[in-house]
Amino acid sequence: MLTPVVDDDGAPFWEYAARGELRVQGCAEPDCGELRFPPRPCCPHCHSFDSRWRPMSGRGRVWSYVVPHPPLLPDYAAQAPYNVIVVELTDAPGIRLVGNLVSGPDAPLNSVARERIRIGAKVQVVFSDGGDGTRLPQWVLERP
Repeated sequence: MLTPVVDDDGAPFWEYAARGELRVQGCAEPDCGELRFPPRPCCPHCHSFDSRWRPMSGRGRVWSYVVPHPPLLPDYAAQAPYNVIVVELTDAPGIRLVGNLVSGPDAPLNSVARERIRIGAKVQVVFSDGGDGTRLPQWVLERP
């Protein structure tokens, strides 16, 4: 499994994920408070540089998905075909995260048959071991 490239803006996201928490960056200005993802230094709404990381429930819906053929990255060849899903968070509409639909934490990327993936399906975040202390947000169906 590939490990994420961590920059200064996204580092807190990965620190929370390592603890099994899904958090999203939001503006800390009281008159704004807009959430944003991917993380960035400045609020695109009010241009404030103050932010805080807000806990999310980890629930969402499949907004889109793809099953790449052939694998796009050589490190994933043994797991092909595998899914890549885009999840819109229930408690933060408009915030979408990319991951994989898996059967459980640490399950292989190809552990859910592509026929079971549906746009609009309810999902819940789980965290899988990404190696080197990294935990990756993945997704499981709420009703398997």
